[in-house]
Amino acid sequence: MMQQGRRGACQGKWPGKQCIDPFRADFDMMQVRPVSRSVRLNGFATCLRLEVVYWRILERIAQANQCTVSAVLSYVDREVHLRHGGVRNFSGLIRVICVAWLLDPP
Repeated sequence: MMQQGRRGACQGKWPGKQCIDPFRADFDMMQVRPVSRSVRLNGFATCLRLEVVYWRILERIAQANQCTVSAVLSYVDREVHLRHGGVRNFSGLIRVICVAWLLDPP
């Protein structure tokens, strides 16, 4: 049995090699539950649907910047319009920004 919070070997194998189980022993499936929140992006009201884990990461980004989640989202919205003319999948952009922020923290 795996120790609490540690990753262990998968029960099976990936083609040709042992694998490392990507699930933590204490993995909370509630993190994958999508949550819709009403937000204002640069004055425009909209609804953003993200999994709980991404809302938590956004809260950490906001805390690191001493601002609100809405301010972070407004900044991203404004910058993507200025730098790239917008984006078709804003939720996807936010997910990637959250992962990139975790991979390369300030």
